[in-house]
Amino acid sequence: MTRLFVNGMASISPQPENIFNTGLPETFNENILPALDQDYKSIIKPMTLRRMSQGVKMALFCSKRALLEAESDKPDAILVGTGQGCMQDTEKFMENMLVSEEGLLSPTSFIQSTHNTVAGQIALDLNCNGPNMTFTQNSVSFESALLDAMLQITDEDFNNILVGGVDETSKEITGFQKLDGQIKEEKINNLHLFRSKTTGTIISEAAAFFILGKHKTPKSYAEMLDVEIFNAIDISDLNSSVLSFLNRNGLTVSEIDAVILGKNGDLRFDLYYDKIQKGLFSDICQIGFKHLVGENNAVSSYAFWLASKILKEQTVPEIFKLNTINCTKPGFILIYNQYLGRNHGLTLLRSI
Repeated sequence: MTRLFVNGMASISPQPENIFNTGLPETFNENILPALDQDYKSIIKPMTLRRMSQGVKMALFCSKRALLEAESDKPDAILVGTGQGCMQDTEKFMENMLVSEEGLLSPTSFIQSTHNTVAGQIALDLNCNGPNMTFTQNSVSFESALLDAMLQITDEDFNNILVGGVDETSKEITGFQKLDGQIKEEKINNLHLFRSKTTGTIISEAAAFFILGKHKTPKSYAEMLDVEIFNAIDISDLNSSVLSFLNRNGLTVSEIDAVILGKNGDLRFDLYYDKIQKGLFSDICQIGFKHLVGENNAVSSYAFWLASKILKEQTVPEIFKLNTINCTKPGFILIYNQYLGRNHGLTLLRSI
């Protein structure tokens, strides 16, 4: 199988990118976390920027920064994972429809509300005519994009593929997630998320994009080895599913140096993480991230960014640790994420 290297990357989230070096997090006492504002005008034309929703801005900004880091003009393909798409434009169109009493409306917001708007806008800006795909498989949308990248890179004409995940919040629709218990009822400090013993979590917006190439470069962060997604896993079968995934990559649990877990403080579904924290991975470094960046359908792309950064820097900042086990010179990192007990994703990376 063709090897895949992370040759450039960028992220936007409720935390600054330099949190990896400073260990100083942003704190929030609310349950819907905004992404930190960026100097978008530095690499996106102001006139173009005015018409973009938050998700499109974040995705395009990260894409261009990742390309700059990889020293690539444009990718051979664009693959984007987004669980909820451009909610702000969806909300805008629906509000206008109500105000106009279902009269004639400008179609702009409707056109820009589709999930594939993000990938389309990136392609237009980069003048990229290669394959352009959007994956909307809820919380495994990003993993689905990674799987497609593994297939696409086997094409001998493809050297670099842009892969990313993005989800945004909106003023009204995001709040609806309180109705079915996805968002916690009580206000909570994000740094205390894992102490919570209630249902729901904290929701956020974020984006992370990567240049995946078949050739290693001096700037490469890590190598992506494998990805697997499951629609459902019974908690009693979780260990065997993880072991099977490792086995097909010729690895045992003892060879994994760190595991990044999508634990999010939801009493109902953190049981999955608790099981492997206390069992399979009790003796290795455990890493969390949702107490810092919150939960959304594309947040596993942040975990991928974090794993790549750890493998490049060969260190794990204390702010991300879930236990006290040190991780010196990490070689293999496993990412495990699920949401609401469904859509489980496993991703494996190694140092280079």
